[in-house]
Amino acid sequence: MAGKTVTRADLSEAVYQQVGLSRAESAALVETVLAEICTCLSSGETVKLSSFGSFVVRSKGKRIGRNPKTGVEVEIEPRQVMVFKPSNVLKARINGGHVNGLDMDEDE
Repeated sequence: MAGKTVTRADLSEAVYQQVGLSRAESAALVETVLAEICTCLSSGETVKLSSFGSFVVRSKGKRIGRNPKTGVEVEIEPRQVMVFKPSNVLKARINGGHVNGLDMDEDE
């Protein structure tokens, strides 16, 4: 799946191929997992997937912004944003096994 955007259908197909569920069951499983993640994030919970990363909802306060076209100051209302923080394991996989100069494959 490298080099392209991975879709729900791709994830369902991977579950089908690797787990052996039917295509319908695989699609339902992927939808259930994604729905649960969305539900948790909507209620302000952090979703932590070991060896993958964390999805965190953060609150941003009210601030003054500027319209880039006109330069007029505009008040930006407080809001919540979702951020993803990758785990060190995921960072290591992306960087070929090295994070901050450390080899993640070495035995400790």
